Amino acid sequence: MKFIKYILAGTLFGIVMTKSEAVSWYRIQEMFRFQSFHMYGIIGTAVLLGILAVYLIKKTGARDISGSPIVFQAKDKSYPRYLIGGTIFGLGWALTGACPGPMFVNLGSGYPAMIIVILGALLGTYLYGIIKDRLPH
Repeated sequence: MKFIKYILAGTLFGIVMTKSEAVSWYRIQEMFRFQSFHMYGIIGTAVLLGILAVYLIKKTGARDISGSPIVFQAKDKSYPRYLIGGTIFGLGWALTGACPGPMFVNLGSGYPAMIIVILGALLGTYLYGIIKDRLPH
């Protein structure tokens, strides 16, 4: 019962993603074809909320669940890593029609083909772990 809040948060996330049509393969394809603003609006809203949340965390000195201060580490300004990683992520997103959150929401919504997508994502993550020391970081 200790993790009930995480189950509830995940359930709420799934409902919001489904009701906003952010898990819809058709909506994602519209976005990549520049045919609809729908997904850009959702992503833009998430970015703005993230900026606001980080600002408030820094301004108020918020602490995590264990009482430790939340500290944001500066990012490395290595552009190739973001270009290569973003391209691979974007290609996978465009081909499968799902990024990590919607993969599980679609599986829970009754699309068993998402098992293949999830296994592919896990394999890609595993392979990255193996070769990450040889990549430009």
